[in-house]
Amino acid sequence: MFKGLGQMGDMAKMMKTAKEMQDKVQQLQEDLHEIMVTGESGAGLVKAVASAKGELKSLDIDPSIFDPNEKEVVEDLILAAIKDAQARAAERSQQEMSKITEGLGLPADFKMPF
Repeated sequence: MFKGLGQMGDMAKMMKTAKEMQDKVQQLQEDLHEIMVTGESGAGLVKAVASAKGELKSLDIDPSIFDPNEKEVVEDLILAAIKDAQARAAERSQQEMSKITEGLGLPADFKMPF
């Protein structure tokens, strides 16, 4: 008499799981703005702080590197620190997403678009 209800129950469970994942991903998107990572170059002479979303928040440059004859070196160190911070941000973002996907029983390497 209620032959098809088993599939409807599975569908309801799947919809609930999808909604939970959507809510967690949305919360993670907000949290990524608050998680900070630091990239470095020149053995710490230049430090770049970025959010886990990859937005540059600050730069800390040791004054000892300001030599007018070394302008290109300073520029390279700044760029390297920013790139390091962005790489760390991407890695941290993926780590945080993995926590969500694993919690929902999805494969650890499951990629969600951000």
